[in-house]
Amino acid sequence: MAFDPTRFAREVRSEVAKVTWPSRKETLITTGLVFGLSAIAAVFFFVADQLVGVGVRSLFGVGF
Repeated sequence: MAFDPTRFAREVRSEVAKVTWPSRKETLITTGLVFGLSAIAAVFFFVADQLVGVGVRSLFGVGF
């Protein structure tokens, strides 16, 4: 079966027309949530890393 670029372009255009695109408000809210949760995760892992570091340093008696 031969590849027909014109048919492919028509089918892509047809499928893209079916996509439900988010509104500007939905996009901004979702982006804010992603940044906020990323910041929370970063703080959590920083604190966890510091606590593990303190535990290891106290266990081996180095770094004080």
